[in-house]
Amino acid sequence: MNKKLYLPLIIFLGLAMAFLVQLQRNSQGDDPKTLESALVGKPVPAKTLPDLLSEKTYDESLFKQGKPVLLNVWATWCPTCYAEHQYLNQLAKQGVTIIGLDYKDNNAKAIKWLKDLGNPYQVVLKDEKGSFALDLGVYGAPETFIVDGNGVIHYRYAGDVNEKVWQETLQPIYQKLGGGKE
Repeated sequence: MNKKLYLPLIIFLGLAMAFLVQLQRNSQGDDPKTLESALVGKPVPAKTLPDLLSEKTYDESLFKQGKPVLLNVWATWCPTCYAEHQYLNQLAKQGVTIIGLDYKDNNAKAIKWLKDLGNPYQVVLKDEKGSFALDLGVYGAPETFIVDGNGVIHYRYAGDVNEKVWQETLQPIYQKLGGGKE
C-alpha cells in the first residue's frame, strides 16, 4: 500500500493530540490569555526607540524609574486595542503608569487615534518594524507587560485590559511591586 495515504491520518492524529493536551491544560484552570514568557524575571530588552509624539528617543532606562509600569503593546489596526483603550484611559486617570508601544503601525493614524480617543500613555514608543515587540516575544496586539521599577518584567498578558482583568489579575501584581493603591 502507498505510504502517502497515511500522511493525512498522521497529521490529523498529531493535531488532535495537540488539541486534547491544550484542552486538558485549560480544564486545569490555566488561563489561555496568560502567556508564558522567556522574559519573565528578566530585564526589558535593551533597545533604543523613538517617541511617537516627539523627537525624543528612549532606551531601557525608561523602565528603571523606581516604580512599576504597564507596557501596553497596541496598534490602530487592532480592534481589540480599540476595545481596551477607554479602560486604559481610566487607569491612567487613577495614576497607573502606562507606557505604550505602537506596534507595526502608521504614525499619522496612531497620532490621530490618541488625539481622538485620549492618550493614557506617559510615553508612546514607535516600533514600526516590530523588532522590539519581537524581542519581547509579542504574538500580536494587544499585549500588556508589568515591569517593576528596576526594569524587570514580572508578568505578560495577551488580550484586552478591562476592569475584570485589571482587578483580578494585573492590579494585585502591580500593587505588590509598589504601584499606587488604584
